[in-house]
Amino acid sequence: MTGSVKAMAVITFAALVAVATYSVALGSNGWLWFGWVVLGLITIGMAASGNV
Repeated sequence: MTGSVKAMAVITFAALVAVATYSVALGSNGWLWFGWVVLGLITIGMAASGNV
């Protein structure tokens, strides 16, 4: 796993924590969860390609 993939994984995890915290404090926002899913898919794609 390259450095950029590790960085994306950390960012994805931090975004998950931020979205979950926001949802608990202020209520769920579908766009935030959609954005997190897209970020997760990009991270998975980067990890799967292995050349980034």
